[in-house]
Formats: sequence, C-alpha cells, structure tokens
Amino acid sequence: MSEKRDSQEKTDGSSSLEKGAVHDYVVQQTDDRYHFDAADLDRVQRRLKQRHVQMIAIAGTLGTGLFLGSGHSLQAAGPLGALIAYAFVGTTAYASLCAIGEMTAHAPISGTFPHFAARWVDPALGFALGWNYFYTNAISVPVEISAAGLLLTFWDDNSKHQAGYIAAIVVCACAINIFGVRWFGESEFVFSIIKLSLITILIITGLVIDLGGAPNHQRLGFHYWKNPGPLNGADLTPSKPGLDKFLGILSVIVQAAFSFQGMELVAVAASETESPRRNISKAVRRVFWRILVFYLLGLLITGMIVPFNDPNLLSASGNAAESPYVIAMTRAGIKVLPHIINAGVFTSAFSAGNSFLFCASRVLYGLALRGQAPKIFTYCTKKGLPLLAVLASSAFSLLAFMTVSSGGETVFNWFQSLSAVGGFFGWWSMNLTYVYFYRGFKAQGLDRKKLLYWNPLQPYLAYWGIFWITIFILINGFTVFWNFNASSFLTSYINIPLFFILWIGYKVIKRTKVWKPEEMDFVTGIPTVEETEIPEEPPRTIGQKIFAIIF
Repeated sequence: MSEKRDSQEKTDGSSSLEKGAVHDYVVQQTDDRYHFDAADLDRVQRRLKQRHVQMIAIAGTLGTGLFLGSGHSLQAAGPLGALIAYAFVGTTAYASLCAIGEMTAHAPISGTFPHFAARWVDPALGFALGWNYFYTNAISVPVEISAAGLLLTFWDDNSKHQAGYIAAIVVCACAINIFGVRWFGESEFVFSIIKLSLITILIITGLVIDLGGAPNHQRLGFHYWKNPGPLNGADLTPSKPGLDKFLGILSVIVQAAFSFQGMELVAVAASETESPRRNISKAVRRVFWRILVFYLLGLLITGMIVPFNDPNLLSASGNAAESPYVIAMTRAGIKVLPHIINAGVFTSAFSAGNSFLFCASRVLYGLALRGQAPKIFTYCTKKGLPLLAVLASSAFSLLAFMTVSSGGETVFNWFQSLSAVGGFFGWWSMNLTYVYFYRGFKAQGLDRKKLLYWNPLQPYLAYWGIFWITIFILINGFTVFWNFNASSFLTSYINIPLFFILWIGYKVIKRTKVWKPEEMDFVTGIPTVEETEIPEEPPRTIGQKIFAIIF
C-alpha cells in the first residue's frame, strides 16, 4: 500500500503533499469503499478572508452562554466555584482546538474533523461523528433563533408578536447562508465586533462598579467573596456541605462546556478560507488568550459585582434581565446600559444560530462527498455554495415556531441538552482522531513540526481532552439521580447509545476497519501549501500594523 514519493505526484495535482513534509514514504488510499476520491473534494471556493476568520475565532463562541449563562453558573457554585469550573473546561476546549488546528494545518479540506476521523481512524467513526455533529448543529439553530426571539421580550412582552419576530429571524439567518459564504463571513465579522465591544464594555463597567465608580459610589472589592462566600452548594446533599459544594462545581462544569462549544467553527470553514493554513494557525494560537481574557476575566468581574444569592440570578426570563451585568447595574443605579446589553446579546444569539446553520450545512456536504449521505447534497453552485445542503439544514430553523405553542419550551430544553452532549462527542472525537493522526505521521516519516501549526504539548493535550471529556459525557446529567425524571435522563444520556449505534452499525454493515498507522492516507485530495497559501504582504502603515496585530 505504500508508494515512493516520486510515484505519488499525479499529473492532475489531485494528490499533493505538504512541501518538504515527507521523509520516506506516504500512503494514498485507493480503496473505493472509503470514497476518498480527490475529484469529489472541495467544489466550494475560498471566499473567507483573513479578517473574517480571525474575528470569528476571537469572538465566535461569545454568546448567551457567557452573557446570560454566567449568572446561572455564579448562582450554582459561587464566584470561585464558577471560575474553577470555567478554567478547567477551558483546558479541554483548548486541547480540542489545538488538535483540530494541527490536523487542519495538514489538510484544510471539506468535511473537517468527521472527514479526518473517517480517513485516519475508521470510516465508521467518521460516519457516526458526521451525523452526530450534523444533527447537533441542526437542532441548535432553532434553539438559538428562539433565544433571539425571546430576547426581544425585554422591549415587547406581547406574546402575539413572538411568531412574527421568529419568522423575521429565520428568514434573515437562512438568507445569509443562502447568499453564500462571503455574506456569512461579513455578517459574522460585524457580529464579532459587536460581541467584542460588548464584553469589553461589560468588563470595564464591572470594574468601575466594583471600585465604586457607579452612581451609588459603593466600593465592593471582593466583598461578595467573603459574604455570602466564594463557594455555593448544589443543594443536593445539604447535610454534607463539602460534597454539596463539589457538586455545585460539577454542575457548572456542564454549563461551562455549553458556553465553550462552537470554537471549532474556524476549522469547519477551512475549505472556504483564503490561505487556510496560515489563518487558522493564527486563530488557534490566540485561543488561549481569548479564553483567559474574555471568559475567565469576565467571570471574575461578574463574581465581584453580584452575590451568588441574589434572587434575580434565578430569573428564567431569557432576556437581559437575567444577565449578572444587568443585575449589577440595576443595583448600582445605572439605567441605560441594560438596553445596550440586551441588544448586544440579541446579536450574539442570532450569530450563534447563523453559525450553527453554516456548520450543519458544511458537515452534511462533507458526509455526502464521502458517500455517507445522499449524493444530491454534493451539488454546488458556480460560486461554490453547497445549496441543497444549506436548504436541508435551513429546514430545521422552522422548528423555532414550536416555542409559540404551549409545551414548546420543554421540547426546546430537550434540544438544548441533546445538542450540548452532541458537542461533547465532537470534542472527544477531535482528540481521539488526533492521537491516530499523530501515530500515523510518526509511522510514515512525516514531520509535524514542518506544518504551519503544531503544538509542543501534543499528544498529551489530546489525552487530557479524551479523559476529561469522557467524564463530562458521563456526568452531564448527574443531578437526575437525586430526583429522577425520565425525560431529563433520556436527553442527558440518549446520545451515548445513539452515537455508538451509528458507529458500530455502520462498521458491521460496511465492514470497515480501523486504519493502521502505516495505512493512513495523508495524500489524496490534500492541496500543497503553494496551492492554498497566498503570499503575505508585510504591513507598512501604522494602520496595517495595528490590523496585523489584531487579526
């Protein structure tokens, strides 16, 4: 199965390699059962520019999970408990993004990590992961659209208008994706600027409130860390306070993981990104600082300006009224900013729905390319838009109208839980696939240090991610064992058997095998650096230099 490098260079350039990346030999997989036909790959076009990718990477995951969900995290575990949970989950999110970043640096092609799993671990894993990730993103679209509609109740609480608001949001989100990736990139660029501005304003305002600069001139410092205290319990084992506080942190670990999910968007868009290896490498390198500044610093400030026992933190309004920043501003006597916050969070919810729709359509397109979804979804327009995959994914947005009817909210809570656990499996599989990728590179004499991005902590980061994300999957619904509820149990754990049924079922039917390191295909349909990367012009003016630092 191995071939010498000089016999691999095809006249059509379909089987290309990273420049200087091969020492001894590489493998080109020709087995038709696994559908790695270079002619089928990447009919999409590279229309996302550097500024699009970098802004998506910086602010792509900042959304309702941080702006609103951080209040529930604070209430559940206290300021220190929430900070510990978010920092801990941040390490697994970082591990997952580093794993997919390095694999994408070698192969910036359609299908992203489900494709990587299929060609470097087992085609059956790629099938299970692809369909799991597709429906995870597809059902997240109506959840985020509904959240965006609910945020408008901050200004208009007439329930009769809700259906109209949802219809307008659905049309806008679907239209952006149907118009093409350039429209998606521009919209996410604008939304990311809004989100970055919002979180920056909130952190600065929170610090001003804490230091006594609000109208009430009350200096808080770390007062709320002393009274009511740094940790709060889950109220599951009140007779054992220590255990109860530990369970409080566990409950926030799940919430924190929900907030971090979606970081992989930049890798999903790799096949449609200009100079993907260079731009995605930059994005991955900066993710550590993004987690540290926006998530951990934002959460630290939140815990300093709002006590975890504030009754307003238990609010389930779904709009800015439950944001810890709005609560703090109300307590401090600031009246204008809550409206600004709600507007910013609304754009965050819309952006999340927009991004989930993009991810769902591209994963469906990638599955179809590998023959693991109906071939019709491989259709692309002349401008490189996988139109039928976008339309099929857009159909899920209509489920948002369920929230208008009675009982719809319960169904959407189920959707949210299902999508979160599906996201865990995505992270888990990224790290697992990386371990195989690492072994294959080593066995075939490939030097990963010649990739545009590689992490010196690998493969240990991937092992860390696999272990802890497995724990997250197992504990995500642990509270149900204190007060058993059948629907909560199913939505927390149904993804586990479903994922393995897809994996094992496809493996049995198609008789696939786990690739040995020396059999892995690192060649077919993977473009060279020269084919994807546009020469980078050095910045000359002050404005260009500032732009280069930011993006």
